Amino acid sequence: MSALFAIIHRDLLLVMRRKSEVLTALFFFIVVTSLFPLGVGADAALLRKIAPGVIWVAALLATLLGLQRMFAADYVDGALEQMALSPYPMVLLMTGKILAHWLVCGLPLVILAPIIGIQFDLDASSLYVLMGTLLLGTPVLSLLGSIGAALTLGVRGGSLLMSLLILPLYVPVLIFGAGAVYANSVGLDTTGHFSLLGALLILALAFVPWVSATAVKIAIE
Repeated sequence: MSALFAIIHRDLLLVMRRKSEVLTALFFFIVVTSLFPLGVGADAALLRKIAPGVIWVAALLATLLGLQRMFAADYVDGALEQMALSPYPMVLLMTGKILAHWLVCGLPLVILAPIIGIQFDLDASSLYVLMGTLLLGTPVLSLLGSIGAALTLGVRGGSLLMSLLILPLYVPVLIFGAGAVYANSVGLDTTGHFSLLGALLILALAFVPWVSATAVKIAIE
């Protein structure tokens, strides 16, 4: 576990030296979600109806912006090769990098969600549901995104290819996440949506680190 925490600490320190890369994704999320109320107008009913989809799509795209940096810098400077040669399991090290990515790109979106939701006139219960779905869903986005980031290491035009690979995998998370907020806003039960998001998170935690570790090893060989 010391290796896991060391990788997380290392990646967070590197991020603090490149704050502009992180702020770009956050500003993207804030600007996109803030422009919709201005463009749609002051129709509160319409804003509440489109809020789940708009916020979740913006969170998905903001997460996608930071995926290319998950392994690229370490691939260029040879750090990934050193990790592969270290005595620690590659799966554990990849898990640490994915967790660091979520702490930087996913957790801030969960924290900002209530502020963004107020712009769409969401009530308190919908805001809680929104935060809950993002808390379950954004780790899945980081986990699934790590597969695309690993598969496109060293590939010319990797960002576009990664988007084509990953976006279809994001669709279930988007549907269940936005669906839970909308169901709550119309008085329906959200237990099923949360259960499915939790199941996706468990499955991703169980399998994705192994897939990403294998893809990284193939890329550096």
